[in-house]
Amino acid sequence: MPQQPTPSATARDTIAALARPPRVEALGPIGGRFIHALRLIALHERVGRDPVPELAVRLGGVEIAAKALILAHAISANWPENIHVSRFCCRLMSHDEATIGAFVDAAARGDRLGFEDAVAGLIRPDRAPRLWENALALAAAELRAV
Repeated sequence: MPQQPTPSATARDTIAALARPPRVEALGPIGGRFIHALRLIALHERVGRDPVPELAVRLGGVEIAAKALILAHAISANWPENIHVSRFCCRLMSHDEATIGAFVDAAARGDRLGFEDAVAGLIRPDRAPRLWENALALAAAELRAV
């Protein structure tokens, strides 16, 4: 019987890191707020309600709520599979949420390379500009509200 190869230390570390869900606190403020908005949008869509009124209250304005909803719909339209979101009250993120939060934070910093690294291999390159533009629009709305 052939012997199974032993994974390298790097492979074991990578697997262990994937097994530990990241926390929302690992994101910047704009990425973290968007993850909460994304969860709230998913909850409202499940029950067939418009999320904008509650988003506007929680996020501090209709413009931010609208930009968050536009970005959520753009992500949904371009993501390779259904987006997995955690419960609204949970501090742990799904891998989808961690990736989305990372690219939103990159856009908030104006870091196009960081954005592209976050979506590399997930989003077709011709679809990434729409997500970039919508993430920039959300970040701009958040910054105007400060």
